[in-house]
Amino acid sequence: MMTPIQRVRALLFSVQMYPMMFIIGLVYAPWAIFSKTGARACCKAYSRWIFWTARWMVGIRCEVRGTPPEGEVLIAAKHQSFLDIMMIFTALPTAKFIMKKEILRTPVIGQYAKLLDCVAVDRGKRGAAIEKMVKDVESGRQDAGQLIIYAQGTRVKPGVKADYKVGTAVLYDQLKQTCVPVATNVGVMWPRKGIARFPGTAVVEFLEPIEAGLDRREFMETLERRVETASDDLMREVGFDPDSVG
Repeated sequence: MMTPIQRVRALLFSVQMYPMMFIIGLVYAPWAIFSKTGARACCKAYSRWIFWTARWMVGIRCEVRGTPPEGEVLIAAKHQSFLDIMMIFTALPTAKFIMKKEILRTPVIGQYAKLLDCVAVDRGKRGAAIEKMVKDVESGRQDAGQLIIYAQGTRVKPGVKADYKVGTAVLYDQLKQTCVPVATNVGVMWPRKGIARFPGTAVVEFLEPIEAGLDRREFMETLERRVETASDDLMREVGFDPDSVG
């Protein structure tokens, strides 16, 4: 439960997030429109602003563990809230996301997603969406970097079990790239919905890479085992028992 002071601080933190997104996006726009470097710099500047304000306003410290890859790889991550998006993106040199199509209509975020050539997926048309996703990824491979996909397809509350989607295995198979799993505990401090914020150390952890060449079933089993085990351990570190969720 949050104390009255924590509620006020969480409200103030949430209120400042969105005007600052607009301001920083506007400041960087002249550079970002003509350069992916500028677009990335803008997104990382905003993320660092959020990390800084989260620390002193609501007591959330952000920590990246493991070794973020620098080459052309597939990143398969656990997704719990908006915070892990910023932490993963900021840790990588040239990242772009596979994301749901609706985000492209979000002010500022949608425009910058387009500038970074993020791949939009229509989740309502599963088979066609996967086929289009692969084509869009292939067409954008001239810009080498780290392609981030959320393996469960959406934000998942801490402790809740959700299936790992086949799209991750399809990309792994088609791209023939190393896959780097990413675990997190950020949902304990920054829930996926609402303005509640709780003090603690939010972690994203880059795990042991999965080399290319496994069959789809073995890949998916390995990915899920590594991400879920590491994420559960990270959640326990901050006092949340993932096994307590029914």
